[in-house]
Amino acid sequence: MLKRILSFFIPVNIYKQHSTTSQKLEVTWNNGQLVLDSKNTNYSYGSLQRILRKGLHYIGFERIRGFENALVLGVAAGSVIKTLAEEIKFKGKITGVEIDPAAIEIANTYFGLDKITNCDIVIDDAFEFVLKTKEKYDLIIIDIFKDTEMPNFLFEDFWINRINFLLKVNGFILFNTMTLTNQHKERNLSYRSRFSEQYSVRMYPKVEDHNELFTIKKLK
Repeated sequence: MLKRILSFFIPVNIYKQHSTTSQKLEVTWNNGQLVLDSKNTNYSYGSLQRILRKGLHYIGFERIRGFENALVLGVAAGSVIKTLAEEIKFKGKITGVEIDPAAIEIANTYFGLDKITNCDIVIDDAFEFVLKTKEKYDLIIIDIFKDTEMPNFLFEDFWINRINFLLKVNGFILFNTMTLTNQHKERNLSYRSRFSEQYSVRMYPKVEDHNELFTIKKLK
């Protein structure tokens, strides 16, 4: 309790772990809330949870409650899964895919991710999982970072087409991106242009400073 109170004045680190995937992971009390950070950015809870909650709000909580299944690519400590299960009261199946087992260990130990009964966690590379899965999804959340870097494959045609194939008609993609440079902004504009009239694409710039969200609805 004392560390939580102190965190309103200064961040209080309580756990550090080296990760071969994410380099450094830190669990910290910050402004009375437990968060997971990498070396240079917030990985779960804190600002990231606010960003993805906004994206889910744009889609509509009531609409999401009517979905059957959701795929979360990039879990970290599971803040968006907590939002789905506990705040939105989503009762469908949640599949979370995370490449870093250290992040999932932290998620279970410090954030209670393993207590969410309608969630299955798969330790796998998101790219490989997307190639293998035979399911289709009502909601696909893409939140894949290595610290502040985003893998190039997220913006390549093969990946975009495969994700679109896995999305059910009237389903949504929520894609969280980081725009730190003009090149990143141009990359996002190019990404937006790759969707046909079968999709409704909306872009929400400057969500929490450097994040830009996409919501993409499959119309037919």
